[in-house]
Amino acid sequence: MWETIKTPAYVVDEKKLRENLECLHRVEEETGCHILLAQKAFSMFRVYPLIGSYLSGTTASGLYEARLGYEEMKKENHVFAPAYKTEDMKELVTICDHIIFNSFAQFEKHKEIISEYNNSQRENGNRVSIGMRVNPEFSTQEGHAIYDPCAPGSRLGVVRAKFPETLPKEIEGLHMHTLCEQDSDDLEATFNAFEKSFEPYLKKIKWLNLGGGHHITRPGYDIERLIRLIKRIKDTYHLEVYLEPGEAIALNAGYLITEVQDIVDNDLSILILDASAACHMPDVLEMPYRPPLKGGDETGKKPYTYRLSSMTCLAGDVIGDYSFDHEIHVGDRLVFEDMAIYSMVKNNTFNGIGLPDICLLHEDGAIETVKRFGYEDFKNRLS
Repeated sequence: MWETIKTPAYVVDEKKLRENLECLHRVEEETGCHILLAQKAFSMFRVYPLIGSYLSGTTASGLYEARLGYEEMKKENHVFAPAYKTEDMKELVTICDHIIFNSFAQFEKHKEIISEYNNSQRENGNRVSIGMRVNPEFSTQEGHAIYDPCAPGSRLGVVRAKFPETLPKEIEGLHMHTLCEQDSDDLEATFNAFEKSFEPYLKKIKWLNLGGGHHITRPGYDIERLIRLIKRIKDTYHLEVYLEPGEAIALNAGYLITEVQDIVDNDLSILILDASAACHMPDVLEMPYRPPLKGGDETGKKPYTYRLSSMTCLAGDVIGDYSFDHEIHVGDRLVFEDMAIYSMVKNNTFNGIGLPDICLLHEDGAIETVKRFGYEDFKNRLS
């Protein structure tokens, strides 16, 4: 069915997306927690109405994401950033119901703006709840130091030694985010360490946000352990509990369709694709990450091995080496899997390479081209 699509193109699978949402909604239903879409991983607002029919809302990492969630989801809208500009805060208070700070200095800088807004909206019942991000100084990650907020010298979250004896009365919640593509055993271990250090504060606040990085929709994830943990937190401390996964919403729910443009021989066969690691899937170079490829396997596992590269001039713009059951030819279509997350939100137009179309594979098999990009999208980012 991919032959009719103009390449390169991201294709989001509506059926798989719904399956993920049903799994997450079950956690909400059984625990009473609130699950939010972390837009930093997946921001295809065309499907926000679908996501919003299952989940509690969105969370943002800055003003523009917060505005997108407010305009397109129209449900709970949370924001966290390492720092906020004053002009941004004046808008954030009007579109967010939870604002989370990364330091007590940032809280002091902006608390009057929030207080003034809350006082002005008292009759309407609209108010902003303030939270503080915590660094529990307990790392469970292996191999992804760039994504470890608990690494030594981290700028994210306040460590226990820097917490005041009594929280300012305006702070109603705590937030921690320490995981990256991890299971509920790591979350439980992290919470136990957090609880040991921060228990006095847990008895004073109204809500706790357990952040993201929860691979809840991955096959084999221990959902029952997650449910038990959330219930224990709620029963022990009588808090509202939030989770804000990004990947779990669209995990394995997207593809990147590309076409072979040329084949270069230099000790091995190198496929030149119209998709790029540097432009269209930056995590391949940043993490690094090896995306699954439909019909492709590890080097040497199948008879024909190729290096997959792109049309940019960056020598290291290499997606990886894959083996196939058959020879690959110019004009063949290749399908990368798990391409909904951290792809559209991170892509760029380096070298003047065009952005892929964004398509939606509907549950009835129809493919809708939701967005097509062109030269003006490249030019308008420049001056």
